[in-house]
Formats: sequence, structure tokens, C-alpha cells
Amino acid sequence: MSADRFPAIPPEAMTEAQRTLVAEIAGGPRGGVRGPFLALLHNPPLAQRIQALGEHLRFGTGLPGQLVELVVLVTARRWTCQFEWVAHARIARKEGLSEHIIAAIAEGRRPDPMSAEEALAFDIAMAAHATGELPDALFAAAEARFGKAGILDLLALCGYYAMLAMVLNTARPALPDGTAPPLAPLKGDRP
Repeated sequence: MSADRFPAIPPEAMTEAQRTLVAEIAGGPRGGVRGPFLALLHNPPLAQRIQALGEHLRFGTGLPGQLVELVVLVTARRWTCQFEWVAHARIARKEGLSEHIIAAIAEGRRPDPMSAEEALAFDIAMAAHATGELPDALFAAAEARFGKAGILDLLALCGYYAMLAMVLNTARPALPDGTAPPLAPLKGDRP
């Protein structure tokens, strides 16, 4: 595999649109430009819109942080996105997601035990990635627990982080701190 296909743009080489976006991201809850946004800076109009959606999904849904991170980890595992996994496994731990849940998702298996809320978020993410929809019984359970807005936030988390996984898997950035790839390929993974 080749190195980072979308190298970081030095500040002196940035366009005005790129500098504005860097300032916007750095001034928000992310606190800096890293991960997929280093690649996305190569397309500032797209990056600005993706950044705004991501800010809502990470910080504005009202969903508990451990559920957001559980969905992100299911997505990172689905796409075997090493960078997304490394970054979000660390965040998931800070948000209180149990280590056994993180390990089970990494291995491609259903975590046991999980709280009812964690199990519901896991099932939503798995269904969304498997078929692109929620079966009636799962939709009803999700609506009872999260409401229609919560279901849409959970589905959007799946789609958003799948998109970022595709950006990161294509960009091939080095993993933080020289970390070795933590996810083994699963049956059916791409070659």
C-alpha cells in the first residue's frame, strides 16, 4: 500500500477557503484538523459540509456518548477502517463503553453482555450496514427508546462514519503514534 494519498497541506500552501475551514474546525469542539479532515481539505466546500454534519452527529444529538461511539465502532469494523477504529476506540473508552464490548466488535462478534440501550444501538448499526434499513420490530423498539429523531441520528451516524471510513481507507494515512493496525480482516472483507 502506498503512503498517504492526500498529504497534509502546509499552511503557506493553503487557499483562503482551506485556511477558513481550518480555523472553523480548530475553533469548534474538534479543536483541530486531523484524521479524515486532512484529506477532505483537498475539497474545502465538501469538507465544510461534512464537518458541519459530523459536528452535529458527534456533539449535538443528545445521544449518550458511549452509544455514539458504539455505532462508530460497528461502522469502523464493517469497513475495516483502522484509522477510524484507533481514534474512536480511544474515545469510546473515555465515554465509558466497556472494554469487552470494544473487543467483541473488533473481533466481529456480538458483545455479551450489553445494556438494553447498547444492544439496541448495536442492532440498529448492524441492520443499517447489512441491509440499509431497519426491520419493523427493530424500528418499533428504536422508536420507543430513541424517538424518530434519534433513529435518524443513529442511521446518519452509520452513513457518516461509513463515508469517513471510505475517505480514510482511500487516503491511507499513518495510524496515530505508529500504532499497528488493530483490526484483522473479517470473512468477506475486501482483498
